[in-house]
Amino acid sequence: MTSPSTMRSLLGFLAAVAACEPTKAPVAPANDAVTHLDALRSVQWSDWSTPVNLGPVINSSANDQHPAISRDGLSLYFVSDRAGGQGGLDIYVSQRAREGDPWGPPKNLGTTINTAGTEMAPNLSIDGHRLYFHSDRPGGCGDFDLYVSTRRHVHDDFGWGPPVNLGCVINSSAKDAGPSITEEGGIPTLYFTSTRPGGFGDFDIYKSRLQWNGTWGPAEHVDELSGPARDTRTAISRDGLEMFLSSDVTGRPNGVGSQDLWRSTRKSTRDAWSLPENLGPTVNSTAFDGAPALSFDGSTLYFFSARPGGYGAYDLYVTTRTRLGGAR
Repeated sequence: MTSPSTMRSLLGFLAAVAACEPTKAPVAPANDAVTHLDALRSVQWSDWSTPVNLGPVINSSANDQHPAISRDGLSLYFVSDRAGGQGGLDIYVSQRAREGDPWGPPKNLGTTINTAGTEMAPNLSIDGHRLYFHSDRPGGCGDFDLYVSTRRHVHDDFGWGPPVNLGCVINSSAKDAGPSITEEGGIPTLYFTSTRPGGFGDFDIYKSRLQWNGTWGPAEHVDELSGPARDTRTAISRDGLEMFLSSDVTGRPNGVGSQDLWRSTRKSTRDAWSLPENLGPTVNSTAFDGAPALSFDGSTLYFFSARPGGYGAYDLYVTTRTRLGGAR
């Protein structure tokens, strides 16, 4: 049951969201499924390119992982345990003036976001006003909990407000991690991964819908995305019809390494996801590949990998594809 202090925090979060967004997101029209289906059918993509290491300005001799990219492609958020942080794993951001420019030196988001514990798996809402992540900071519902921070100005990467726990209905006493926000039938829906009892394996994929009162509803197990081993970070296209996820190859066909990147699709946001398909040996390596982050236009996929040739234990990489036809 949500505690009074958590409810106060949630109400504060809703007030912050209202201040950032003068109008609520519209409910999807009745023909939403048809529109999305037509969009899916009209888009054709090339194969993904050979991944490129983001280089020594972004990557360090430490662990650099779990990227997130802003809607305009000018801010790259990620997690690192490099020297000079607040704790174990902190959230950093690197900026650039325009797409195609080199990334600037990463900067720690500071003590408003980061703690002496672990902050991990940042995910930006499409409108840019909210930053979701998970943390093991004190005062949560369990091991790792899901949090959100809001900002007024979408280009202010250091204007984030104090993080708010999403509450003990969506969070459990287990590990709840790797949030990804989308909409289904016009309702904000948060996908995440959890080790709570009742799943198929280690981490499984779950989702929760935002309720009429502004709180997050009970977690629902997503059977078609969850395998017998570890299923973690997800990245969802802006139309909600394409998902990339990290998953162990155990029990899944056509695996390449220990943890690979996979893709799932659906015809509309009201349909179930397809069984995930491996992105193949061009993108995946025999090492650990995880935590995909998809650009707003769907052409660029960031992720981290332990493959040979990097600068540290985990490095950030990028792969791209070209739209061959249609519009998204």
